[in-house]
Amino acid sequence: MIVLMLAGLASAGPKKDCKKDVQVATKEVKRQCKLLLRLKKIKWAKVGAAANKQTAKVKTVQEHYEVLSRMIAGLCDGHAYVKPAPGVAVKWPGPDLKSGPGLYFCRSGKKILVKNAWGPAQERGVKAGDEIVRIEGQAAAKWLDERVASIREFSSFSTDHQALFFACHWGLCGAAGSDFELAVRTGRKQPRAVKVQRGKASGVPSGPVFPPKGVQRVGRQLYGKTQEGWGYIHLRDTKKELPAQLDTMLAALGNVPGLILDFRANGGGSFDHDGVLARFVPAGKKLKRAKAYAIPSQGKHPYGGPIVVIVDAGTRSAGETGSGMFKEDGRAYMIGESPTAGMSSSKVTIELPSKKFSLYVSVRSNKSRFQGGRGIEGIGIEPHEVIEYKAEDLAAGKDTLIARAEEILAKFPKGKVPYRPERHGWKAPR
Repeated sequence: MIVLMLAGLASAGPKKDCKKDVQVATKEVKRQCKLLLRLKKIKWAKVGAAANKQTAKVKTVQEHYEVLSRMIAGLCDGHAYVKPAPGVAVKWPGPDLKSGPGLYFCRSGKKILVKNAWGPAQERGVKAGDEIVRIEGQAAAKWLDERVASIREFSSFSTDHQALFFACHWGLCGAAGSDFELAVRTGRKQPRAVKVQRGKASGVPSGPVFPPKGVQRVGRQLYGKTQEGWGYIHLRDTKKELPAQLDTMLAALGNVPGLILDFRANGGGSFDHDGVLARFVPAGKKLKRAKAYAIPSQGKHPYGGPIVVIVDAGTRSAGETGSGMFKEDGRAYMIGESPTAGMSSSKVTIELPSKKFSLYVSVRSNKSRFQGGRGIEGIGIEPHEVIEYKAEDLAAGKDTLIARAEEILAKFPKGKVPYRPERHGWKAPR
């Protein structure tokens, strides 16, 4: 009897703590995040009520953590998470996403295509451009939709396209050594069964599917020239070193006739926005911005020619403000597989009464002047053109978006980009 009583007392603590935490979370999120709740049309009272109901079954600190994680997932905020206090030992309750099969997917129309294949998948004969017909015995599109839903139970995403992108990359991962069963079609051939074992392959997207040959590296950034002679820079992150890295890359590229600035899978960072944009204004000139002020040229080798920016839903946080300023401030034409992730915001930490957990949440969008005052959070930067990958391009080792960027540079849509290189003193190389 004494043992049972002690067990009852031990289980009462987490339930009481969780209930108080949910009540405070419901109130504080409503108060501090009201602008984004309205923007995203989230019925937060309903989310809070569901979490409050779940507290009745809480017996452990782990279950306490799971209730809060489900609750915050309903906030639809790619930055939001539940932070355990030091010494609080809990395990992430979502799917095991540590080991990959050597595959990335993408949607193209109604089809699910292999965007990249390497390692375990490549060894089993899977290639870029193949169509995935079935996954784990289900139609591929249905499996992917269900995978998105299962990940979203505990993980928060600012937009549906961000969640889909996550599922097509990290979401293909699972427990080390587990099998990933697929039905794969190459071209018009009959689908074939393939079983791939998950191993050490990463689920982290790298950006371009097929970067130009011979690219070089500065930090995590890539640069070089396409076969047609256009300049190419892939910005993998936007850290404080970026302006200096751009100086190095632009010096090496020289005065190319046009530049592709690829932000795909850019995970963000903290950087000097004006200092970066200033590297793309001819020496001695200024760029008039959306606000009533201008930014003067900076750097030893600024580039003043036409630019096409490439994005995807893996372009996150500061990667969105970085890529977005080129479009919003009229400097470049933007294309993308989709809008950017839509997770760029000012954040706060909400302390909870249990002291076991705190919440990290967004309270307002960054760059609220972007996109007619809609900002970025919950939307993403919407490109001038949405371009899907083509199976035939992928099968041929061709990056559909880089190819489209080259076409645009060859016949630049001047009417859609306010910046005119020739009016800023830039001269195309002969």
